[in-house]
Amino acid sequence: MHVEDFSKLVRSRYSARDFTSDPIPPEVMDGILDDARYCASWSNTRAYCVALAQGEQLERLRHAYTAAFDESLGLQRKERGAILKALLQGKLPDGDFKVWREYPKELKPRSQKVGKGLYTAMGVPRGDRVAREAAARRNVQFFGAPAVMWLFVHKRMLPFSAQDGGILLQNIMLAAKARGVDSCPLGTLAVWRNPVEKEFQIPQGYKLITGLALGYATDARVNEFRAEHPPIELLPPRAA
Repeated sequence: MHVEDFSKLVRSRYSARDFTSDPIPPEVMDGILDDARYCASWSNTRAYCVALAQGEQLERLRHAYTAAFDESLGLQRKERGAILKALLQGKLPDGDFKVWREYPKELKPRSQKVGKGLYTAMGVPRGDRVAREAAARRNVQFFGAPAVMWLFVHKRMLPFSAQDGGILLQNIMLAAKARGVDSCPLGTLAVWRNPVEKEFQIPQGYKLITGLALGYATDARVNEFRAEHPPIELLPPRAA
C-alpha cells in the first residue's frame, strides 16, 4: 500500500449518523473482524470482548435502549425529584462508568463547537428541546444502523484494556471503511448495561465502555457534516 492510499483511507472515514437498513453481508463482516484482530495490545493481553448484534436481536436492543432513554428524560432535563423517582422505580442508569458528567472547562469548547455544527446540519434550532431530545434519541436507536457492536474491557486491566479497546475500534472502523462500510462510535450506549446484558453472556470482570454502529450511510444532510481535525499539538519541553 502506498502512503497516499493509507492517508486517503484514514481521511475518508467519518462518523455517519444516518444509515440505510441494508445488512452487511456476512463475508464483509468476517473480513472486517479478521483484519481488526491485527491490532496492538498491552502485553498482548487483549483484555476486551465484543458483542455484535444484527437482525432481530438488534431490533430488540434498539427498542430496549430507546425505552431506557425515554425513561431517563427527567434525569437528563434535571427535573426536580427525578433522581429519587428513578431510584425508587429502579430505573437509574446502570452503566459501568459515569459518563453523564461535565466536560473539563478546557475541553468543553470543542464539544460545544461540534455540537453546534451537528445541530445545524440536522436543522435543529437552538433552544428547541423537543428537537434536541429527538436528535439525542437517534444515538440510542443506533442511527438506524444494521449492525452494532458493544465493547467491554477488563476492569482489572484498566487503563490498558481501555487503550487496547480503542486501538481495536480504530482497526474495525478502518477495516470497515476499506470495504465501503461506514461507522459511528456510540459512547452513549455505556449509560445503560442491562439491555445488552440480557442479550449476551458477558464474562465476569468486563465493563461496558462504548458501542459502535456499522452500516451504509444515507445521503441525509447530517452525513455531510465533518468535525474538525486540527494538527496534533506536541508538548513543549521544559526550559533548561
